[in-house]
Amino acid sequence: MSIVSVKGNSGTPKYKQIVSSIEEAVLSGALKKGDKLPSINSIRDKHKLSRDTVLMAFNELKTRGIVQSVAGKGYYLNTEDVNVVQKVFLLFDELNSFKEDLYNSFLETLGDNVQVDIFFHHFNSDIFSKLIYDNIGAYSYYVIMPANLKNIGHIVEKLPRDKVYILDQTNAELQAYPSIYQNFKKNVLNGLLESVSLITKYQKMILLFSHDKQPQSILDGFNAFCDTKTIDCEQISTLQNREPIKGELYFILDDRALILLLKKIQEQQLVLGMDIGIICYNDSLLKEVVEGGITTISTNFNTMGERLAQMILSNEDKQIENPNSLIVRNSL
Repeated sequence: MSIVSVKGNSGTPKYKQIVSSIEEAVLSGALKKGDKLPSINSIRDKHKLSRDTVLMAFNELKTRGIVQSVAGKGYYLNTEDVNVVQKVFLLFDELNSFKEDLYNSFLETLGDNVQVDIFFHHFNSDIFSKLIYDNIGAYSYYVIMPANLKNIGHIVEKLPRDKVYILDQTNAELQAYPSIYQNFKKNVLNGLLESVSLITKYQKMILLFSHDKQPQSILDGFNAFCDTKTIDCEQISTLQNREPIKGELYFILDDRALILLLKKIQEQQLVLGMDIGIICYNDSLLKEVVEGGITTISTNFNTMGERLAQMILSNEDKQIENPNSLIVRNSL
C-alpha cells in the first residue's frame, strides 16, 4: 500500500499521482515484474478517492503495457520498462516485403517511447474479430488493416472511436475513422494509362487476380482500362497449368506469383520485356533487381508508414489518400 502516494494540495491530477507512484516504485525496485499491485478499492479507501480516479490511473498503465489485469485476481506488473508512453495495436492482413517497409517507417517515425505490437489476421474474419475482442482496452491506439474483409464495422466499433486508424484499404462502413489508404481503382487505371504506349506492343494483357485476398477495386481499375482502350484482356485466378506465350503481358499482384511466372518464362526461353511483359502492383527491392527490374504501379509504403505515425502523434482525424506512381523498368 505504501507504494502509492497522493497529495491533496498538489497541482498534479490525483490519477497522475497514482501513475507516478507506481512508476517510481518500479524504478526503485519496490515493484518487480509479476508483482501484484494494491487493489483499486484499497487505494480508494486509504486516499479517500473515487473508484473512477483509481481506475483511470490503472487504465493508463494498462494501455501502456506496464500492468495487466487478471480477471478475478487484480492487477499485476507486466514490465519494468516504464518509459513506454503509448502502446499501439497494429493489425496487418499478412507480412510481405513492402509491408515490412511500411512497418519499419512507422516505427522509426513514432520514436522510442511508443511500443508497437503487430498481429496478423490472414484474411480470416474469425481471427480478425478474436484479435480485436481480446485486446479491447489494452492499447493507446489501434491501427487496423481490414484488407477485403466484409461486415467488420460492428467489430471495429467495439474499440474507442478516437483511438482507431484504418490503414491501406477502407470501405463505406469504416469511413467514420481516420485513415491513410490507397485508391486502388484510380491507381491501376492511371498507371496503365500512363504506360499505354508500352502496353500496346503486346497482343494481350492478363490480370492474375484472387478475390479472396485482393481488392475488388484493382479489378475495377483493370477493367476500366481495358474498356477504355479496347485492349484484349483476360482475368485468371491461377498460373497453374498455364504456360506464358510470346505477345502476352501479365499484371501480377503478389511476389510468389511473380517468381512462378519468371520461372515459367525462363523455361519457355522467352525474353522479358521483348517477347513477354510484366507489370506488378506494389514495389519492393526484389522488383528493382530481379531480371533487370520489374515495372510496378505502387504506392509509397515508406511515406504511408511515416504519415500514419504522424497522424497518431498529432491526433489527426483525416482520411488521407497515399501517393502512387508508375515505375517503368526492363520487364515492360
